[in-house]
Amino acid sequence: MLFRVDPTSAQPLFEQVAGSVRRALHEGELGAGDRLPPAREVAGSLQVNLHTVLRAYQQLRDEGLVDLRRGRGAVVTGADPAAHAAVRRAARTLVEAARTAGLQVDEVHHIVSQEWS
Repeated sequence: MLFRVDPTSAQPLFEQVAGSVRRALHEGELGAGDRLPPAREVAGSLQVNLHTVLRAYQQLRDEGLVDLRRGRGAVVTGADPAAHAAVRRAARTLVEAARTAGLQVDEVHHIVSQEWS
């Protein structure tokens, strides 16, 4: 897998690293169970700070695309990045509508829980 970053880009470096993984998932270069290279190795090859790569990996974890475990590293979950992106967009829309309506977070949680059931 090839990671690429453009230090002159306005996009943060961690976003560029995470985008490289998303692209590899979308193009089928990575699949469920595949391990991502150790963050220290990626940071060295890209000549970026280790924490930049760790932040990218954490973002991918938050999106459900990788599982991070101490001693095991980052492992691809097999989740569909496009499906996750669609849910995030819908969540943003929901949050904007809830704020406009003056709802509190707990009220939104309750509504979502009811719909889930």
